[in-house]
Amino acid sequence: MAKIIAMFNNKGGVSKTTTTFNLGWILAERGKRVVMVDADPQCNLTGMVLDLKQEDALSKFYEENPGRNLKAALEPAFASRPKALAAVDCVEVEGREGLFLIPGHVGVAEDEVSLGIAQQLSESVQTLRNLPGSFTELFKLTAAAYDADYVLIDLSPGLGSINQNLVATADFFIVPASPDVFSVMAMDSLSRVIPRWMNWARNAAELDALQDADYPFPEPRLKFLGTVVQRYRLLGGQPTTAFRSYFDALDDAIDNSLKPAFEKAGVLFEEAKYDSAGLEGSMRLASISDFNTLIAESQKRRKPVFALTKEDLKMRGVVWDQTEQNVEAFRATFTALSEKIEALTA
Repeated sequence: MAKIIAMFNNKGGVSKTTTTFNLGWILAERGKRVVMVDADPQCNLTGMVLDLKQEDALSKFYEENPGRNLKAALEPAFASRPKALAAVDCVEVEGREGLFLIPGHVGVAEDEVSLGIAQQLSESVQTLRNLPGSFTELFKLTAAAYDADYVLIDLSPGLGSINQNLVATADFFIVPASPDVFSVMAMDSLSRVIPRWMNWARNAAELDALQDADYPFPEPRLKFLGTVVQRYRLLGGQPTTAFRSYFDALDDAIDNSLKPAFEKAGVLFEEAKYDSAGLEGSMRLASISDFNTLIAESQKRRKPVFALTKEDLKMRGVVWDQTEQNVEAFRATFTALSEKIEALTA
């Protein structure tokens, strides 16, 4: 059965989408089959996979591919259509065999209110009882159709009902972060939010109305894999002084606030499992510095930095030799990240 991993932080701008894309690619490169889900109404992950250079390219994709996006796939539940949920006809990611995408849709945000009402856990809301379990059912159906090992969900920043559902019903979650004051504050916020969501999910799983639904709400089993810290500059191979101070502040927030709250909520593994997987610092899966212009090139080519070639960058000689070192450093970082994730989710 596929393992569902949510990428979540209620702070924006921490490279959740880039992490999802790069991690999906490296896992597929390592022989895993991966379905990525764009659950962010901004559809940035969809934009990294599809060629959306034309102004109306996304609208044209929806017109030519009815049903091939997250909102349309969920309509049997959310629009009470007289048919059952079915596996999504995913988009195959160009250049990477074994990697697939469920495209996003800006209209997913419109389902927030209906899901929020359904998740108030009132047994009187019989007409909405299929909604809370519909996301998990859709992902399981799609993963089975593609024989997937992993489902990676790219989430929007925010604390709405959709994020609550997708995090609480995932098998695992990763918190991308940046070494800045806002990410430090986000750790404190997550230490309060995640336990509250888990308490809700456990109550939901015991509710007869949701267990008797066409798409039963799953028993929660969420576990925290760790953080991925990125978007910082190096000097002499180390984070600059300003960024280093925020690394220390992040570690303090994780050690003193997030870890105790997550342990009490039951979303942590035993310490020995994290140690054996080789996590850095305080619950850190990886530290990824800025790669400057290479990020722009990877987005332009719709492939990760570590998959960029000399031909992609139109470089040669000494310039390529220096750039190749950065490309390989990025590959080593994501290879190590994927190895840790495979170990923790085994």
